Amino acid sequence: MGGRDLVDEDGIAAALAGLPHWTREGGSISRSADARDFPAAIRVVVAVAEQAEALDHHPDIDIRWRTLRFVLSTHSAGGLTALDFTLAARIDEALAAESA
Repeated sequence: MGGRDLVDEDGIAAALAGLPHWTREGGSISRSADARDFPAAIRVVVAVAEQAEALDHHPDIDIRWRTLRFVLSTHSAGGLTALDFTLAARIDEALAAESA
């Protein structure tokens, strides 16, 4: 997965089936997660920022103490693309690495 073409409804459903912590919100997907503490939350954000830069695809991130909320959408395509699901998987990896 990795392109900037819109994903069709079947593709979205299939991708979300592999991302159980993510939910669809119209033309975007979102996930919230609690880190162990504030410094751990910031480490997750830094790891996600590095992945986002590598993909040239940047999420909306909301930080509330140790609670993180990520929202993904490819604004230039007007909805969800494979890049959103690729980055979602990498965000899941960053969260898992910090909680290990």
